[in-house]
Amino acid sequence: MTNNSCIVIVSLIGVLLFTIISNVASSNDVVSTICPKTSNPPFCSSVLKSAGTADLKGLAVYTLNLAHTNARKSLTLAKSLATTTTNPQLKQRYSSCAESYDEAVGDIENAQKDLALGDFNAVNIVTSGAMTEIDDCQDKFAQPPKDTSLLMVKKNSNFSILVVSFQNNNNNFIIIIII
Repeated sequence: MTNNSCIVIVSLIGVLLFTIISNVASSNDVVSTICPKTSNPPFCSSVLKSAGTADLKGLAVYTLNLAHTNARKSLTLAKSLATTTTNPQLKQRYSSCAESYDEAVGDIENAQKDLALGDFNAVNIVTSGAMTEIDDCQDKFAQPPKDTSLLMVKKNSNFSILVVSFQNNNNNFIIIIII
């Protein structure tokens, strides 16, 4: 990290995907149905309420956009760290993470296209791929040397993965919110 412009606050804030989307519900109904089933209900409520819509597809669009923005920030940071670090082990890990985040960005972009086409199964598949890529990056730092950058926010208490599966009116929904 050579200057502040290279430091990007990294936080995957949200991926919201559904296997089937059909109903419009009130914001309170959505929040009260989904968020209690997560490991961090206050964060879930905050994210879903900030979307400004109660439409399930609108929530999916909103959170995919957040995920895309933050995955791109993570990609930029990983590339910067790979370039600036002097530790060869960390350099290799950051380079590998840059590749993982590049794949995750592509997966999220595909999910956005699939959602627009109404192909909810494909949204589920490609967002799962994005999660795998992000997990792969995180796993590279299980052993020393320790990463002290903002890339590994998963290691601190501010990182949560909230996964909920629920059924409502015979429609199956999968919600994944990441910060």
